[in-house]
Amino acid sequence: MIVHEQIKAMMRAENLTRTYKREQVDVHALKGVTLDIAPAEMTAIIGRSGSGKTTMMNLLAGLDRPTSGEVWFKDQAINHLSEPELLRLRQEHFGFVFQTFGLLPLLNAAENIGVPLRMRRMARTEREQRVMDALDWVGLTKRAKHRPYELSGGEQQRVAIARALVAQPDVIFADEPTGQLDTATRDKIINLLRRSVIERKVTVVIVTHDPQVMREADRVYELRDGALLDQRRNR
Repeated sequence: MIVHEQIKAMMRAENLTRTYKREQVDVHALKGVTLDIAPAEMTAIIGRSGSGKTTMMNLLAGLDRPTSGEVWFKDQAINHLSEPELLRLRQEHFGFVFQTFGLLPLLNAAENIGVPLRMRRMARTEREQRVMDALDWVGLTKRAKHRPYELSGGEQQRVAIARALVAQPDVIFADEPTGQLDTATRDKIINLLRRSVIERKVTVVIVTHDPQVMREADRVYELRDGALLDQRRNR
C-alpha cells in the first residue's frame, strides 16, 4: 500500500492523463487533471460531450486506470491496486447510480437494493433490515415488491439510489442521474442526493449537464477537451 502523507480530501486526482488509441491515433481524454473531492460534499463534474468528465469519473471509481498520474482514496493510491483489490474497494466503499438506472428486470425493488449486500455475503436478517431501511429512506416501502417495469422512471432512480446507499458507502458516483427525468422528478432525485450528503455524510460525485445539479453541488469542476477549465464553490 502506498500512503499519502497529507490526507485532506476523501479522494484526490493528481496530474491524471488518459490516452486511448483510436484507429492508430492517440486520443487524449484527460490532460494532467488535478482535483480534490472533499468528504461529505456533493461535487459536480461538468463539461460538453467529449470533455473527459465520464473518463474522470471512471478513473476516480477505479473502473479504469490512468495512463499517468495518481488517484487517491483516503490513504491509498488505488491505481496501484490489483483487479481483485479494486473490486473489493468498490464493493465496500463505493456506490453507483446510473442514468439508465441499471436495475435487474427480473428482480423486484427490494431484491435489486439487496444485490450489493448479497455480493458481500451479508447475513439474511441484517440484509433484509438494511433493505427495508433504504426503501423507507427513499419513500418506496409500498413499492418493495414491484419490478422495474412496474415503476416510473423516478421510482426506478430512487431504487437505484437506495441500492447505492444500502451498503453504507463512503462515496456515491452518479452518472447523469437526472438525465431521463422530468423537472419535478429531477428535483426529488437531487433532494435525495443532497440528503445523503447532509444526513448520512456520504460523499457524492456527479457527472452532469443539469444546471440544477450544478447549483445544488458544493463544488463544481468544469472540464474542456480533457483539461480542467474552471472550478468553483457554491457553499
